[in-house]
Amino acid sequence: MPENSAYRGLAWLCLGPSGEYSFSSLKYYVTVNMASQYYQEMQESFKNNNKSREFPAHTAKVHSVAWSCDGRRVASGSFDKTASVFVLEKDRLVKENNYRGHSDSVDQLCWHPTNPDLFVTASGDKTIRIWDVRTTKCIATVNTKGENINICWSPDGQTIAVGNKDDVVTFIDAKTHRSKAEEQFKFEVNEISWNNDNDMFFLTNGGGCINILSYPELKSIQSINAHPSNCICIKFDPTGKYFATGSTDALVSLWDVEELVCVRCFSRLDWPARTLSFSHDGKMLASASEDHFIDIAEVETGEKLWEVQCDSPTFTVAWHPKRPLLAYACDDKEGKYDSNREVGTVKLFGLPNDS
Repeated sequence: MPENSAYRGLAWLCLGPSGEYSFSSLKYYVTVNMASQYYQEMQESFKNNNKSREFPAHTAKVHSVAWSCDGRRVASGSFDKTASVFVLEKDRLVKENNYRGHSDSVDQLCWHPTNPDLFVTASGDKTIRIWDVRTTKCIATVNTKGENINICWSPDGQTIAVGNKDDVVTFIDAKTHRSKAEEQFKFEVNEISWNNDNDMFFLTNGGGCINILSYPELKSIQSINAHPSNCICIKFDPTGKYFATGSTDALVSLWDVEELVCVRCFSRLDWPARTLSFSHDGKMLASASEDHFIDIAEVETGEKLWEVQCDSPTFTVAWHPKRPLLAYACDDKEGKYDSNREVGTVKLFGLPNDS
């Protein structure tokens, strides 16, 4: 047993059944203790920084928000057929540009994983568009076979995957803008994502399963029965240790990437979990739904760390890549539910109370 006094003080907690020291028990105790310290630190931080601000972005509902890899910009895509980009200046978002060109709703967007100037949008108009914020122009339009609903950029930046309403996923070369592969699936495909190592491709499906393919071979590796009903969203944490899935059963489940086993569930939502985001350090998980709050959980314990109150359902959340700032968008209406006119605002949580 180490002579360190902290370990000696914990030793009595970590005895095995025959009186021997159990270092696995000690490791677990220390991990939970550290997590609890993080919990206290972040609760204190949010007590002083729990303000949300709204920033006008669109003329209709915002479907997707995402941060550039350097955290300097946040982009949003909307039912109004446009994308908007804001620059983060101190404690506010300043609108930089509006990006027009799609002839249908922009359902999802994402940034290049390492280039903070490029982002891509997926639209119901059967195209994806790549945009460069330096020129404020579309640098490529790629035609696809169906109405696109989800999109992701590979961690190595070389490939863009886009899924459509017909459960076809197309893999597009990010340099040549040509299709490299196309897969038709026999099940409802919801969200798609590469793992952080870029060697596996994950899909959530309507049967509650997580389907895993090898990449780039796209051979089926495994299908995991993750939820008893429709599995909607999936996100990998920045450290590569976990991924999380959300389902219509209102549960969010946390999975070990190496073992592919569920390590815990988060059950504070009452409505289907629609959107997920891990914080930059991988220690917090935000999840949202038609519930009028965003749940912020501590990943290692599952405890509720904070709750962001909302006036309407939330369908997109995204943590800043370097700071505890959460961008999100709700299904807000003018006059709340007394009007059918949508308010296309982007919101930012985690600002100082006196800002």
